[in-house]
Amino acid sequence: MTATLIQTPPAGVLLKNISWQTYESLVNELAEQPGIRLTYDRGKLEIMAPLDPHEGSKKILGRLVETVTEELNVEIRSLGSRTCKREDLARGLEPDQCYYIENERIVRNVKQIDLNQFPPPDLVIEIDVTSSSIDRMELYASLGVPEVWRYDDSRLKFYQLEGREYVERAVSPHFPFLSPSEIVGFLEMQENAGETSMIRAFRQWLRGRIPSGE
Repeated sequence: MTATLIQTPPAGVLLKNISWQTYESLVNELAEQPGIRLTYDRGKLEIMAPLDPHEGSKKILGRLVETVTEELNVEIRSLGSRTCKREDLARGLEPDQCYYIENERIVRNVKQIDLNQFPPPDLVIEIDVTSSSIDRMELYASLGVPEVWRYDDSRLKFYQLEGREYVERAVSPHFPFLSPSEIVGFLEMQENAGETSMIRAFRQWLRGRIPSGE
């Protein structure tokens, strides 16, 4: 079957009639090029090159998650934009950031995690600065990712998987003392204070919010 270009969104292209084998080959060939993001959904393949605002937001939100888990003394496995894929679903994608939290112990010593044998990441961060042509939330749901943080450069939303769909939550299911508006407040602070100063302020603020006994 011949691959066909059907769309040219900003910073990316969308192809159709792409086989799973071609997708996997591209994943392997582009493994050393972190600036390229592939999203595959049953024959459709989107190739994107994220821009600076996208990359900056994913790193900052990732640092906030890591600061929270440090203060909670919770072990995590951080896997960045590792490819999450399942051939039986004919779906795969790279999250912007992903973390194993509850299931960290299960995958701690697993060199390469096969989602046919192990659970998906417990938390995924999705930056939606340049909108995808494929419904990435639907892909996360099909893979069974329990929680997604979705940020569009001004608004942050927390989603929890219920059945086969995501439901927006007022607080993070994993960290119920965090709300989207509070996180966005720190993201905005970074514009004037700088990244290091913002993380320091967030850590101090966090110590007053973490429930006693944690």
